[in-house]
Amino acid sequence: MSDEPQPQRPPQGWAPREPLGDATGVPDAPEDGSKKAKRPKRTGWRRIIPTWRIVLGTFIVGVLALVGLFYLGYSMVKIPPANALATKQSNLYLYADGTEIARDGEVNRENVTLAQISKDAQHAVLAAEDRDFYTESAIDPKAMLRAGVNTAMGKGKQSGSTITQQYVKNYYLAQEQTVSRKVKEFFISIKLDQEQSKDKILEGYLNTSYFGRNAYGIQAAAQAYYGVDATALTPGQGAYLAALLNAPSEYDVIAHPENKAAAQARWNYVLDGMVKKGWLEQSKRTGMKFPTPLESSGASTGMSGQRGYIVTAIKDYLKDNKILTEEELDGGGYRITTTLEKAKQDAFVKSVNDNLMDKLDKKKNKVDNYVRAGGAAVDPKTGKVLAMYGGIDYVKQYTNNATRQDFQVGSTFKPFVFTSAVDNKSETQDGRLITPNTVYDGNNKRPVQGWSGGSYAPANEDDVDYGNVTVRTATDKSINSVYAQMAVDVGSDKVKDTAVALGLPSSTPELTASPSIALGVATGSVLDMAEAYATLANHGKHGTYTLIDKITKDGKTTIELPAQQSSQAVSREAADTTTAILQSVVENGTATAAQAVGRPAAGKTGTAEEDQAAWFAGYTPDLATVVSVMGQDPETAAHKSLYGAMGLPRINGGGAPTEIWAQFMKDALKGTPASEFDLQLQDGADVVQEVPPTPSGTESTGPEQGGTPTDGGTDGGDAQGQNQGATQGGAAQGGATGGTPGTTGGASTGGTTGTTGGDTSTGATGGDTSGGSTTGTTGGDTSTGASGGDTSAGTGTSVGPASGGTNGGTPGT
Repeated sequence: MSDEPQPQRPPQGWAPREPLGDATGVPDAPEDGSKKAKRPKRTGWRRIIPTWRIVLGTFIVGVLALVGLFYLGYSMVKIPPANALATKQSNLYLYADGTEIARDGEVNRENVTLAQISKDAQHAVLAAEDRDFYTESAIDPKAMLRAGVNTAMGKGKQSGSTITQQYVKNYYLAQEQTVSRKVKEFFISIKLDQEQSKDKILEGYLNTSYFGRNAYGIQAAAQAYYGVDATALTPGQGAYLAALLNAPSEYDVIAHPENKAAAQARWNYVLDGMVKKGWLEQSKRTGMKFPTPLESSGASTGMSGQRGYIVTAIKDYLKDNKILTEEELDGGGYRITTTLEKAKQDAFVKSVNDNLMDKLDKKKNKVDNYVRAGGAAVDPKTGKVLAMYGGIDYVKQYTNNATRQDFQVGSTFKPFVFTSAVDNKSETQDGRLITPNTVYDGNNKRPVQGWSGGSYAPANEDDVDYGNVTVRTATDKSINSVYAQMAVDVGSDKVKDTAVALGLPSSTPELTASPSIALGVATGSVLDMAEAYATLANHGKHGTYTLIDKITKDGKTTIELPAQQSSQAVSREAADTTTAILQSVVENGTATAAQAVGRPAAGKTGTAEEDQAAWFAGYTPDLATVVSVMGQDPETAAHKSLYGAMGLPRINGGGAPTEIWAQFMKDALKGTPASEFDLQLQDGADVVQEVPPTPSGTESTGPEQGGTPTDGGTDGGDAQGQNQGATQGGAAQGGATGGTPGTTGGASTGGTTGTTGGDTSTGATGGDTSGGSTTGTTGGDTSTGASGGDTSAGTGTSVGPASGGTNGGTPGT
């Protein structure tokens, strides 16, 4: 071991320390000059706890970051346009009394202003959803926290959203539950609260909330559950609708009666909240009964029954008259009050069912499947359409039979020909003024005279020859040959002009200036014909029909309707004289079934070619109504004959159409005093005209009404035949003179010598003393008449008037 001294080792665990002080090694001195030891370094678990400086710094940084993020979000999130669903509304169609007809559109919603919602309903919604709405901000942190806690504790999923937030979700955003949507909702709500009033936000919320039964908005809900407008909601009704907001489907006590207890509990909660807030007096709350809602029709937004026909007619009317465009209607939000009266509409449906539809047997009778019906009723004084029957059910037969233009109107057109004749002071081919008593040749297939367009010889129904008849009788019996000739006498172009002036659109298919115009080959609609007949009922003063009473948009904007124009389409004398002869049709002609209306009436029957349609158009001083029964194949849509329908040989205008008309008119005018027609007739309307040898440019065809003897007798014909012959153009002395040349008597097909009368001792041919008849007469003595025949033999229908001898022998020749 060396004797040199060894360096001393430091004790174990010892380590050198850094010198205190600055780089020079001089220790730092405390400011007060005293010595202070440096704080020992944190060790152990205390090393992970942040110091207060760190906490404070972090807090400040966090707050600044949140503020920055808030302002960033506030500046970046804009209030977007409304979502497509929120702006969609239905169009609401109403009867004249405000009763709902139907709604159309993708969404059953009708926006209303806050003023159009009862205060009770407003308070009920606030009590249910946000009682502090008017005093709180757009966001309620306490409510959000409370909802989160309740949800976490299993008290059900709850919302802490304010009404403002719910409105933002309904109107601006979608319904998905995502973080991004919640963030947007948060910022938009704050902005909206700054830009819109509380009233405006509440109004928007009430218009966008869903209440069940496909009802969006409180107005649609009020109609769906209670059949009233939102302005009429009571506290109890409002509380129930408010309760529905929490669970629209589950709380519908009609659809889910098993949930009635829960729905009533929620209802009570709402009412109690109204009391607490001072919105409802306790005395009114006590004993308040639960307002059970109406049964759900499920069809208010559908088009079944008459709804679809009415809605399509209204839409077409609005577009055709340039009131609203297709795009505007598609946008929805229109409240359209029609002129239709519910009681009359219901009466029309009942009458069609009673007199037509209920009598069909579609299983056993194939033709019954072709039967269709259309009808329309117009107020003559105002032009308002008061009722319209479009068909049995729109979802089964979508074509509106009241507005379609593809069936001939038949003889319902004939009154327009006579009206034109009187209005134009027209004369026959031989210069006689056309009046109700003007005599025409009514034989079947008689060529019209004075027509330069070629030969035209229309057939009468059943090919009946009527002989000489007055215009009145020709109208009663709907004689085609007379009216075809009259159309030429007047001028078919003038007839067309008159029809248009009365109300038929100039664009009506087949409305052409030719003799056939008189027979109703034009295919006018039931509604157009009702307008034209209403003009006759209104003494010739025409006003275009209207289906609309008023229109509003979003509960406030009134849509301007075109001014109702009226003018004197034809002279009063022309219209009133037409009414006079149409009264005769009801009293004596083909429309006697119309007498069941029980008051003065005028009208005309009509039948289309091949019995494809049967019509009756008639009126009283108070109402003009047209009914048509049509034949159409339900599969091919082809027009079909109605022969055999209802188990009848055929349907004539005087049958089902007139019966429908009579029952409807009787019900529709119930409570309206019956009134007589106030008529001013044309000069000479009641004067019996002398009949020239060849009236209306044709050779004589005998009297208007031939004799009706039951046997020949010994005088060669009965006294009635003699008298009528003398006054109407038959042989002046009947059969008494025998050999008198037959220049003034006999049928147009009869002989030229005095064989029409028949000597009493020989009865050579058994001719009718008054010029022939549709079925022949007995002529001479039954024991000696060579061709008289017995009283049961005659069946001829080719000559003579309709009321000629009914039991005689061979037709007069």
